[in-house]
Amino acid sequence: MATVFAAQGASVAAVSTTVPAVKERLALSPLTMTVLVVAVALSAGVGSFAGLAVIRRLGLVAAMRAAVVATAAALLLIGWAPDRALAAVAYGLFGMALGCIDVSANTRAAAVERHYGRSIFASFYAAWSAAGVAAALLTAGTAHLGWSAEYTLTAQAGLVLALALSVRSHALPTDSTFAVSDHEESVVLGRGLWVRLAPFGLVLLVAYVIDSTVSSWSTLYLHQTLDTALSIAPLAYAAYQIGTVTGRACADHLVRTIGPVAVVRAATLLTATALAGLAAAPAWPYAVLAAACTGLGVSALVPLCLASAGRLRPGAAEAVLARMNVFNYTGVLAGGAASGVLGSTGHFRLAYAIPAALVLAILATARSFNHRFTA
Repeated sequence: MATVFAAQGASVAAVSTTVPAVKERLALSPLTMTVLVVAVALSAGVGSFAGLAVIRRLGLVAAMRAAVVATAAALLLIGWAPDRALAAVAYGLFGMALGCIDVSANTRAAAVERHYGRSIFASFYAAWSAAGVAAALLTAGTAHLGWSAEYTLTAQAGLVLALALSVRSHALPTDSTFAVSDHEESVVLGRGLWVRLAPFGLVLLVAYVIDSTVSSWSTLYLHQTLDTALSIAPLAYAAYQIGTVTGRACADHLVRTIGPVAVVRAATLLTATALAGLAAAPAWPYAVLAAACTGLGVSALVPLCLASAGRLRPGAAEAVLARMNVFNYTGVLAGGAASGVLGSTGHFRLAYAIPAALVLAILATARSFNHRFTA
């Protein structure tokens, strides 16, 4: 199970940290690169709903494996695309596969958490972040060796494919609950459920605005605004993921110890402070440190949201989580597009200062996470 999250984290890192290299290889303008990042989010939203059909037809494990293989293929296509048109197709395929991984992996993780009866969702996301660190360091290493984007993304695709081959099926007593009938799906679409999802949706939206801003543009921020070499620029992304690995490795224990409300409040305040530091960073070492603290703060928010949402309709978790992706990809779109536009006009610092204020809105939703697990 953790290998699927790792494959997704590695692939996202591969695309995010090669933005400057792909931009230079295809002579793309900052605006065009922003459009491609937005296209990934749009296609991922479509892919999350298409993933429901794949799950019903192939089953959860087969759907996860197929989506990871498709992601590796998309990385190869991005790296070797001879022109802008094929690159756009490749980014679209990547987004579709990413969305399918989202709904299938999160559904399976929600089932595992219910089966064990305690908070373990964040541990899967720790694997996601750890793989992101490895992929970011791989990009930095290959850039230092002078590799072109083609060969860097080929190496990244090999890493993702190796993870896909390690995906295994482990039966759970709850596996039978994943057959979603038309009746169950209509219940999920009810107004009452959307009201209950709204606080989690707000947190998810803000968290992904931040994640998209740091993940998609931190490499270019260091390279363009802080005048950092291409071999150093991916270190902000790596530091961000190191922060998320650390935070997610501790999150489940903290939830069981002090409760999710306190975790959400502390994470929110740390994230706001770290983003402000990232916006004001005078040089790349400060930006890398601030990125790590941002990852540490925001790390627990996404898994806590998804775990809470998945418990609202245990018998139709994949349908609920697919609809939670509306908030997810809205955040990715808003963060990626706004940051890209600000960056293309030379205002990358504002792209981090604005979310620093926005994240404080999460404090108003903290009580919605007031649940306890029994060990």
